[in-house]
Amino acid sequence: MDRTEALTIVKESILEIVPDADLTTMAPDEPLREALELDSIDFLSLVEALSERTSVRIDEEDYPELGTLDGAVSLLAAQT
Repeated sequence: MDRTEALTIVKESILEIVPDADLTTMAPDEPLREALELDSIDFLSLVEALSERTSVRIDEEDYPELGTLDGAVSLLAAQT
């Protein structure tokens, strides 16, 4: 999977969790949890959605990389 595909998957997965999120104004390095007001359950739902959509195993030690759009894209692109 290239970075463009990974970005699309990340954005679509975010919109499943936060349907009214405005991702057009979000910086690639902006903290997702703050910007989207994700609580722990929302964040875990995002992890699950990403894992299901990509068949990538995302372990707890990978969670810090999922903190930003760019980090999430890099993680997915590197593992597929």
